[in-house]
Amino acid sequence: GAEELALLEKLLGLPKGNKYGVQGERKVPVLQTNNGPGLTGLMTIAAHLVKQAKKDQLLGITAEEKAVVQQWLEYRVTRVDGRSSKDDTRIILKDLNIHLEDKVYLAGNIFTLADVLMYYGLHHVMADLTVQEKEEYLNVSRWFNHIQHYPGVRQHLSNVVFIKNRLYTNAH
Repeated sequence: GAEELALLEKLLGLPKGNKYGVQGERKVPVLQTNNGPGLTGLMTIAAHLVKQAKKDQLLGITAEEKAVVQQWLEYRVTRVDGRSSKDDTRIILKDLNIHLEDKVYLAGNIFTLADVLMYYGLHHVMADLTVQEKEEYLNVSRWFNHIQHYPGVRQHLSNVVFIKNRLYTNAH
């Protein structure tokens, strides 16, 4: 939560200085604001940062895109952060793989906050997949690889490798 928000801040080009805390046993991120009560929850804070950076297009442009972005942000918090087993993870990757079959990004043809936060939320999952598993979720792998190379997104996170190294070539 808090670490992702710091990455998002940097991606958005916002000055550092926001204070993040966590709340409760589920470690819900909290943003301390100078005036009034703090903001609570990954989605709320992330949307606030996007607006602060005046990059509202990351929340979607059309009403439909906005709804799709919200849907995936919700999915990220309820399903990805709430997963508890290898089975949950498999279902999430399957859902995403089907959704991304004919799309470049989660909201269709535009890069949004949903892509960024889903990438951060799945980074350690994708890093742990075997080559065979990555091939099984080809659309997710293609999308993930695309997002990790999107300017400013990956930052200090490890680069997840998707290309098989050929040990033997046909050259003699």
